[in-house]
Amino acid sequence: MNDMVRSPNQPVLARRGLWVVFGSTFLELVGVFMLSPLLLLLLKAQGHSTVVAGLFAAVGWLGIFAVMPWVSGLTRRLGRRKALWLAAGLPVLATLGFLLTDSLAIWWGLTLLAGMAGGLRWVLAEAAVAEFAPPGQRGRWVGLFEAMVGLTFVLGPALLAWLGTDGPQALWVVLGLMVAAFITSLWIPHLPLPPDSDNPRAGRWGLWHALRAHPVVMVVGLVGGFFESGLSSLLPLYGLALGLTPALAALLVSASGLGSSLMMLPAGMLADAMARHPQQRWGSIAQARRTLMQACAVGTLCVTLLVPWVVHHPALAWPLVFVWGGAGGCLYTLAMIDIGDRETGLALVNSTSVLVMSYTLGGLLAPALGGMALQWSPTLGFPALLLAAAGLGVAALYGHRSRW
Repeated sequence: MNDMVRSPNQPVLARRGLWVVFGSTFLELVGVFMLSPLLLLLLKAQGHSTVVAGLFAAVGWLGIFAVMPWVSGLTRRLGRRKALWLAAGLPVLATLGFLLTDSLAIWWGLTLLAGMAGGLRWVLAEAAVAEFAPPGQRGRWVGLFEAMVGLTFVLGPALLAWLGTDGPQALWVVLGLMVAAFITSLWIPHLPLPPDSDNPRAGRWGLWHALRAHPVVMVVGLVGGFFESGLSSLLPLYGLALGLTPALAALLVSASGLGSSLMMLPAGMLADAMARHPQQRWGSIAQARRTLMQACAVGTLCVTLLVPWVVHHPALAWPLVFVWGGAGGCLYTLAMIDIGDRETGLALVNSTSVLVMSYTLGGLLAPALGGMALQWSPTLGFPALLLAAAGLGVAALYGHRSRW
């Protein structure tokens, strides 16, 4: 981790690092969120079952989850600059593989590889934004970054719907976006060593320490991942189960991403404002964030109670997925702001890794269990699964106030 840290003496390099991380992440994620629904729809067109398609969607999340124990050690060995280059280069190779073969077995392997690369980029990008943000503006910058990520949820599927899924042109556009993201990543600047670069807590021990330090935040991350990204990867299948066309089913992902992109920046700015309240109306900084998290969790639970009616009124799906994406994204954003305020350097990388693992576990469970629930009972099993996930977030935030 020897070339990318916040330094008060080098604000220009820090600002350049921020914008390069923003730009390269934007390009890569537009490609990712084109690719994910495209592959699902191609699998369905090839005659594979909903269960197989749901498990396939979960493989990318499995790759993210699998790489997390190694992120801090790999980052320490390569440095953030080279680690980001690796994270940007592997998706290019994976997309080339999707273009060159139709083998389902190879697709599974490529999806796993792309997921691992995405997990590496995810941790490094999130940690860089949180660490580079000026004091007192972390909520604003983290919220802006998460809003940008949410925007890619919209643009990727929308671009896919415009290009269509019948020919190979969509995959070629994905490849172009991945190559552009890699080229942009090459502009990441060298920055000095962090003060804790010799901290021995790397790898699994560092993750365990971070988990013990932030248990409730990690549960919040899991619920956020379930409703924002994990459920979004399942939405094309959900749309097909509701009788929507493939193009409209893909656009459900855009509705979820629109909720994320519109709600996360205001949530971050509101967290900054509540923390700076002159009379501390919301309590401490941590208590103010917890109040916002509780509001998001309760809102998610209330909206999810409407799911049984969606089968009979498909138009309800659009506002529902909008709220799911927005509330899930806000939960994750607030959790990232929380650990960004508490940690720096390698400790921040470790804590971000655990948060991403939690978020990824939610993203992994949503398509794997949701695909089975959709095939078994769209009107009973699927709503029950969503209510259980929303209830977990409410229970964690209201039941463990002393662990903040």
